[in-house]
Amino acid sequence: MGDPLHTVSTLPTARRPGCPFDPPEELLEARRHGPLSSYTFPGGHVGWLVTGYDLIKSVLSDPRFSSRREFMRHPTVDYGGLQLPPVPPGEFLLMDDPEHSRYRKPLMGKFTVRRMRLLTERVEQITAEHLDAMEESGPPADLVSAFAKPVPAMVICELLGVPAADRPSFQAQFESFMDAEAQDEDAATAYTATRDRLGELVAAKRAQPTDDVLSELTDSDLTDEELQGMALVLLAAGLDTTANMLALGTFALLRHPEQLAALRADPGLTDRAVEELLRYLSVGKTFMRTALEDVRLGGRTVRAGSSLILSYNTANRDPERFTDPHVLDFRRQDGGHVAFGHGIHQCLGQQLARVEMRVGFPALVGRFPSLRLAVPAEEIVMRTELSDIHGVKSLPVTWDA
Repeated sequence: MGDPLHTVSTLPTARRPGCPFDPPEELLEARRHGPLSSYTFPGGHVGWLVTGYDLIKSVLSDPRFSSRREFMRHPTVDYGGLQLPPVPPGEFLLMDDPEHSRYRKPLMGKFTVRRMRLLTERVEQITAEHLDAMEESGPPADLVSAFAKPVPAMVICELLGVPAADRPSFQAQFESFMDAEAQDEDAATAYTATRDRLGELVAAKRAQPTDDVLSELTDSDLTDEELQGMALVLLAAGLDTTANMLALGTFALLRHPEQLAALRADPGLTDRAVEELLRYLSVGKTFMRTALEDVRLGGRTVRAGSSLILSYNTANRDPERFTDPHVLDFRRQDGGHVAFGHGIHQCLGQQLARVEMRVGFPALVGRFPSLRLAVPAEEIVMRTELSDIHGVKSLPVTWDA
């Protein structure tokens, strides 16, 4: 007989008071019982919650676990047994191979480390422009709206080739689309409006290509509808996560002054600081997979059709993988987080996100040496809605003008 299986009945989102960066206590408790727990989904399906680092990497690299949306169950909502439809063409995050690779491969050469390094100068300019505006307006400021959201939004606009005059309205459209608190009907409306807007952009690039990723993709066998879907993936993957990393990462720096001081004293720590913030914060909290056949996992049999919740935030705090996992340490030696996932679905835009953070954090703390929270830390409102992304709703900061 093996050890009794730990059971989790609800997926927690709230963090412990005073611990906004740590995973919910219920998830940490599940990990203490082992890397695999039973999870009862709304509607009664008994599936799995995976909290261990090694098991999550195993699932993510195993083609017997599917990413297809039509196989998914929502971890917190009961849809009354209704099966979700497949995603529209181009939205490859929720597809398996070979469809997934058909869409991903044309993009891979456009997000290489070399190409993202070439983009660094432009990211520096965009970052400086927003810091200039913050400085000119004077303290206090909401770092989310003044810096963390608009910088990645402008970078994405440039990559997709959105005309400069259209960028403010595009950014507003993005924010409506990414609003995790929107009601179902409002979310559906925003989704449709965003796809329509991207459809107009694709048509414009077909007619008159410019120097951007979307124009390059029009020179392929991909249809306009497929390009719409791929552009939507780039928006969703490249905007919300990076925006929350910039804001939540700054919050973490301000709450760990010894690490902030180390970063200011040694700019050579920047790359390691970014990787450690990615591990420590894990803004991409959970992802889903479904077993296509019976699979042995962690000493248990996961039956075909079973849904799995993958808890990235506990994997990145796994004590069997990381020494002192709950400590933020920019000189940490044991790297290798799964903040960007693993396997064939590993985040395509991870190098772009790294560039934006490697530029953004030093520029922000360098421009404002006295940067600090404008309200007590416990008053910072965290995102606790049922979203896959962890972050802050706003981050009021101030500095000595």
